[in-house]
Amino acid sequence: MFAKLLILLVAAAFVVGMVARTSHGAGPERTYVVKPTDTLWTIALHNYAGDVRQGVWTIEQRNHLTSATLVPGQRIVLPS
Repeated sequence: MFAKLLILLVAAAFVVGMVARTSHGAGPERTYVVKPTDTLWTIALHNYAGDVRQGVWTIEQRNHLTSATLVPGQRIVLPS
C-alpha cells in the first residue's frame, strides 16, 4: 500500500513540475545604454535598492561580464 502511495505522489510531483511555469512577477528586464561616466557601481546604485554589491554582481552575472570595464554606448541588461 505504501509503495502505491509513494508512486502516486512521485507521479503527481512530476506532473506538477511539468506544467508549472516560472513567475514573471518581478517585472521585465530592462536594457540600459552605458553613458561615458557610468560604472557598474553607479548603475547598480541608481537601479537597485539594498546592497549595491549585490546589484553589481547581478548585472555582471546576467551580462556575462568578465571585467568591470564598460564602454560608452554598450547595451547591458538590468535584471529585475
